[in-house]
Amino acid sequence: MGRLDGRTALVTGASRGIGRGIAIELAREGAKVAINFQNSQARAEEVAEEIRSFGGECMLDQADVAHPEAAREMVKRVVDTWGRIDVLVNNAGITRDKSIRKMTDQDWLEVIQTNLNAVFFCTTAAMQPMIEQKFGRIINISSMNGQTAAFGQANYGASKGGIIAFTKTAALELAKFNITVNAIAPGFTLTDMLSKVPEDVQNQIKTRIPMGRFGTPEEIARAVIFLAADGDYVTGTQINVNGGAYM
Repeated sequence: MGRLDGRTALVTGASRGIGRGIAIELAREGAKVAINFQNSQARAEEVAEEIRSFGGECMLDQADVAHPEAAREMVKRVVDTWGRIDVLVNNAGITRDKSIRKMTDQDWLEVIQTNLNAVFFCTTAAMQPMIEQKFGRIINISSMNGQTAAFGQANYGASKGGIIAFTKTAALELAKFNITVNAIAPGFTLTDMLSKVPEDVQNQIKTRIPMGRFGTPEEIARAVIFLAADGDYVTGTQINVNGGAYM
């Protein structure tokens, strides 16, 4: 018996990295999981194959959540397929790192649209069926760099800081419907994004992390599981999973 037996979940950006880890852990706890992806169908199918290998139930859903119609139609497909949506994990995110002096309007707009605006699109689509069923767990993946400065990430930091602010207001407005809304702020995590950083730079970063190592997607996923399964009286907050890099 899993802690999420009978629940349904949608994870955006679930074909790789943190999203992949979250989707798999939700399924291990018994949830039916919708795996959203934009371009990486082969990798999304690998996630689905792993979930099915241990008897989990899942569906693939290709959608660019940066577009409001696509995001809302995606949520509708999940509800139409399974009759409800219990857990929404807004995880999809991109980077376009440049100093502000070099950052273009397009660099700014693309990151804000995918990282922040998509959270609004998906949340507003999911909250109505959650209100009707009098249950919902909305979990937004922010970042340590939405809490502290990071050179070259004005757009990314603004989007992730905006997620935290949005989370608090959504939590306030939706609490009376038994819907909790929380954010998780990961630190440096072992994903494709981090693997592109040169090894000497990675070693320098580790010296600034009190625990002396990077996090894993599975460690981020465990925080999601807590909020989805056990955090019934936790809302409007952010959980930092960063090894002490930001306190």
